[in-house]
Amino acid sequence: MSSTNGKTALGVLFNVLASVLFAVMYAYTSLLTALSAEEIYGWRTLLTLPCLTLLVITTGHWGEVKSIFLRLCRERLFWAKRLLSSALLSVQLWLFMWAPVNGHALDVSLGYFLLPITTALVGRLVFKEKLTRFQLLACALAATGVFNELVIARQIAWPAFAVCLGYPIYYYLRRVIGTNNLGGLWFDLSISLPVSFFFITQGALLNSEHGGMNLPWLVVGLGAISAAALAFSALSAEKLNLSLYGLLTYVEPVLLVCASLLLGEAIKPAQWPTYIAIGAAVLVLCLEGRLALRNSFRHRRLTPPSFDPPNSVNHEADVKRPQ
Repeated sequence: MSSTNGKTALGVLFNVLASVLFAVMYAYTSLLTALSAEEIYGWRTLLTLPCLTLLVITTGHWGEVKSIFLRLCRERLFWAKRLLSSALLSVQLWLFMWAPVNGHALDVSLGYFLLPITTALVGRLVFKEKLTRFQLLACALAATGVFNELVIARQIAWPAFAVCLGYPIYYYLRRVIGTNNLGGLWFDLSISLPVSFFFITQGALLNSEHGGMNLPWLVVGLGAISAAALAFSALSAEKLNLSLYGLLTYVEPVLLVCASLLLGEAIKPAQWPTYIAIGAAVLVLCLEGRLALRNSFRHRRLTPPSFDPPNSVNHEADVKRPQ
């Protein structure tokens, strides 16, 4: 039990570190105002891909990349689906870099708060997955917040909806075409490299239009933060059960809101009901996750350990790691 607890504690540490680094990267863009959001996106993609490649190889996921290459040759129009998947991801990565320097950091943060709820709704409507009573209550609270945002506050925050609706579409596409894994993520980033190169070559950094010699080092720092956040996130997934991993997904949007406030944005009075409703929905889902963790711990404690005979097969090795 002690080794299991140690593994879980390490997974929680890695996951929280990843969320902190993503929030740092969110605020870090304020140091890159000499560059356009498109150029920042291009440099982030270019500098992250080599680190992601190393991660894919060292964690044994390169076979997924090879499988996608083979499918490109065998399956008709599979390349078009890959292009669409890459485009959907690229929009999200660009938006993450664009929002903090264009006064929409809070809007995107709200989108990340709504994301788990809209993802659950897509799972229910498209894949016929069952929603628990807690999830239904959370969806109702989130809908109340969205109603306030659109009707009462009249703040049509399109970046928030781009995040909370765009990512579920991306997840849906990856799932139905069988590329919902680390290799699929590597492929999506790789396909976007030509666009990234275009933004970089048209940008200020290579054309010497920036002021100050520190900007190139700041860009390198952006790539280091992005790569470290991705690595910690991937390392945490294999050390946590699904309930705890889902519970920790709410750390990042909380930190993104904090980063947005540090960047000088403020929540308008008419928007407070939105954030209160979304916050209540998050608390409901956290409560569900806490109860699931407690029940899981109680089940492990009450279940006597089993011992396999010497020649038996240990099926634990067949359990796939979360992607």
